[in-house]
Amino acid sequence: MNQENAQRNSSSKIGDFMQSVLQLKPRLAVFDCDGTLWSGDAGFGFFEWELQRGLVSDDVVRWAWARYADYLAGKVSEDDMCAEMVTMNRGLLESDMMRAAEEFFEEKMVGGFFPEMRDLVFQLHDIGCEVWAVSSTSEWVIQAGMKHFGIPPGRILAASVVAEAGKVTDQVVRIPSGKGKPLAIREVIARTPDAVFGNSIWDADMLEIARHPFVVNPTTELLAIAAERKWPVYHPESVSGS
Repeated sequence: MNQENAQRNSSSKIGDFMQSVLQLKPRLAVFDCDGTLWSGDAGFGFFEWELQRGLVSDDVVRWAWARYADYLAGKVSEDDMCAEMVTMNRGLLESDMMRAAEEFFEEKMVGGFFPEMRDLVFQLHDIGCEVWAVSSTSEWVIQAGMKHFGIPPGRILAASVVAEAGKVTDQVVRIPSGKGKPLAIREVIARTPDAVFGNSIWDADMLEIARHPFVVNPTTELLAIAAERKWPVYHPESVSGS
């Protein structure tokens, strides 16, 4: 009986969350990806995966690990690290990077989807809402992930670089992290989102511009901000312990 009650309570929480979004009838919704639509960090995950598989040279592998250690030590900024996780692939075929990202995502990330978040995205599609994904993870990885959420490449704003003659360059297009997220939204979408969903401090600026911000699976830092600003918070069933 206790288990049945827990299941009912869980279903009720999910239903309440979904209804709180859908009743707004949003026309434009923007989702962060890592930690918001799925558990885990696909950005670091792909970085580690490709280094272990030797997609780049041994020299780049050694440089990348040293650079990441500097990032963890606070010597490299979030924006610079996110950019370098993409630009370190300069000279490689973009088609190879896209195939590698799809292989990585299917192998490592699909099992971590938050089912209710995926359901919400598809219900938003069904009511005619324009849904975008904004992420500081590489565009190759996010495109692989968004195939599972029905979000086309044209509605993805992620860490990206210019490709020339089919090869990756170190010319950065955008790195949507922190203040870069609302900047990308203003530059590309050019409208105020009705609903924004995010999980970390790097989403706070994007949540701030939304008519209706929703905090999902929050980090401690974002949870504190949400409490201060009275933003609604949702803990996905798979991580809430319910």
